[in-house]
Amino acid sequence: MTTADLNKIPRDVAVMFDGVARGYDRTNAILSAGSSALWRIATVKALELQSGDRVLDVAGGTGTSAKAIERSGASVVALDFSSGMVAEGRRRHPAIEFVEGDAEALPFESASFNAVTVSFGLRNFANPQVAIGEMYRVLKPGGRVVICEFSHPVSPVLRFGYRAYLKRVMPLVSRLVSSHYAAYNYLFDSINDWPEQRVVSQWLRAAGFTRVGYRNLSGGIVALHRARSPEDRKVRASIGRRRSRPASPSTAAMQLNVAD
Repeated sequence: MTTADLNKIPRDVAVMFDGVARGYDRTNAILSAGSSALWRIATVKALELQSGDRVLDVAGGTGTSAKAIERSGASVVALDFSSGMVAEGRRRHPAIEFVEGDAEALPFESASFNAVTVSFGLRNFANPQVAIGEMYRVLKPGGRVVICEFSHPVSPVLRFGYRAYLKRVMPLVSRLVSSHYAAYNYLFDSINDWPEQRVVSQWLRAAGFTRVGYRNLSGGIVALHRARSPEDRKVRASIGRRRSRPASPSTAAMQLNVAD
């Protein structure tokens, strides 16, 4: 699988990630010129973790983000749909719980986590809005969600340069540092097809999240989306009633899996 649209076949994407698992983090660090570490620090900080919090790291890959979360004193579960990523994560971080599973049907009870995060994984899901609905379901009232995802630079000049880098430079670098360079063609296509920041914010609101916002990192190359699961029972009941209403074309073309 070397090209991406928003109708992805999960098994094809999972197999692609199986092939890059061993060198995934090193390649990402090189391709991002070290920025991936800074984006990870910003993500963990945005989670506002407290000792004893239970955190779900969706699309947790080899556990690099989960390890950073664990250092905060929180308990973390890393979930990924790639068996290769999960196996590598367990090898590197045997003390962290890894689960092979589907982000669109999370194998956890409702209201079982204080925080949920996903870094550079939301755009890989066949139905990202369904995955967001699942994140809402497993969060406790007042829980936090933080999504770190590639996005679209605000400056036209940066946008032009970034697209040129993705299309021309990144394939050359990936050939040098990875034996699975075809997977990074998928990366370019998946970023190019991904909607802009405000659309992801609309998805979060449609799922029932409140206090929705985002801030751009690296000029908008990456966006850090944040939201809360409402605590008020009346608000949550209203969200439950809204489930039966048709979604607007600007926010969804599918039914969200949202729990009351």
